Amino acid sequence: MKLETAEFEKKMKKSIDVYVENLSSIRVGRANAAVLNGISVDYYGVETPINQMAEIKVPDPKTLMIVPWDKTTLKGIEKAILTSNVGINPQNDGQSLRLSFPPLTEERRRELKKQVSQMGENAKVAIRNVRREGVDAAKEQKKAGTMTEDEQKQSEKLIQDLTDKYVKEIDKITAEKEADIMAI
Repeated sequence: MKLETAEFEKKMKKSIDVYVENLSSIRVGRANAAVLNGISVDYYGVETPINQMAEIKVPDPKTLMIVPWDKTTLKGIEKAILTSNVGINPQNDGQSLRLSFPPLTEERRRELKKQVSQMGENAKVAIRNVRREGVDAAKEQKKAGTMTEDEQKQSEKLIQDLTDKYVKEIDKITAEKEADIMAI
């Protein structure tokens, strides 16, 4: 009986999805609403994400505009953005908040590039952990007698091929994001 690799491939795809989602929160000098992901505001005792309590617009490539549906939350949203690690001070006009994205300095670009590289390595580790899980499952089946040695080797090769495929994909995504960061 050959090892079913679909579940391991699904886990590897999930690792890629999480990595891409995490990358979207890194700003590269252009306005991107994803930088607000993960920032919550205390709204009547409930931690609520900004995108669920305000309209987020991009009036120009360097500006985000946040227009809360409930104007009483404006101060809370402003405070949440200030205490987050976005690194941008919002301008409050009483009706909305404006976030102006300044161009990145060369030093900041290098820091972000290192951060992206580290995130890529973490994603590769997650994929390698899935590979180890698959290889261990093949060894368990061989030990239990439900798989021959040839089937075990074939299963391990399939899992390694999947690992190589997804590690290359991570390298490609990382290179694209690093190029995006370093582009002026």
